[in-house]
Amino acid sequence: MTGPANATEAHGDAPSSPDVAPLLKVLAVDDEAPALDELAWMLGRHECVRQVVPAGSGEAALRVLHEEQVDAIFMDVQMPGLSGLDLARVLSRFTTQPPIVFVTAHEQHAVDAFELNVVDYVLKPVRDERLDQAVRRVVRQVSGREPVAASADESIVVELAGVSRLVPRSEVLFVEAQGDYARLHTATESHLVRVPLTTLADQWREAGFVRIHRSSLVALGHISEWRTESGRTTVVVGGHELVVSRRHTRALRDLLVRRAQPLGRGGS
Repeated sequence: MTGPANATEAHGDAPSSPDVAPLLKVLAVDDEAPALDELAWMLGRHECVRQVVPAGSGEAALRVLHEEQVDAIFMDVQMPGLSGLDLARVLSRFTTQPPIVFVTAHEQHAVDAFELNVVDYVLKPVRDERLDQAVRRVVRQVSGREPVAASADESIVVELAGVSRLVPRSEVLFVEAQGDYARLHTATESHLVRVPLTTLADQWREAGFVRIHRSSLVALGHISEWRTESGRTTVVVGGHELVVSRRHTRALRDLLVRRAQPLGRGGS
């Protein structure tokens, strides 16, 4: 099904804040016309959206992107022809890729979406408050300010026995590199995710995760001990003793001192 073809201006009937100016020109993509109309309407009411350009298919969205510039894309995943995942892969080859938010009724694509580094994954039926979170996350990314995830907890999609589940980032104690993937360690279990350690290090820096070794990343708030013995430095996180490379020792020590957390010391 093909949605409306013309761009719509923000409605302006949503509550607005005097210190938040409309910022975004948004591309809304869905192959079902009623769903597209509803998404465009909800986005158009948001105080941070100045214009919504609707597209009724992945191919139509691609044509729009070749003809004009948009600040963000909110799109369905399952569409005939060029799906949302297919379009996201195409856009990953663009020199400049607008932030993508998936809006879908299907939870099973969350892992693939995370691998494509989408900004958010919103499940239908869409709630106003949930869409607001996604829009504000996009605004922060577009404006170069601190991501929403840095000040609020975020959930990581993991697969366990063929089932996708969400693990709060606040429960992650440390992360280890495993080839091109990363293994997340919580207090009770570990999960392999298809994301490189370097990507997580960049995305989670503002949330208190720091690199202590080329193959490991730790949550500062979960470090309980600092140990130095015979020139070898380690930290204890959730009962695990992890090696700190010489390259990262001074920076980590400075960070811990600034946080003024009482640390147990052994062997120094």
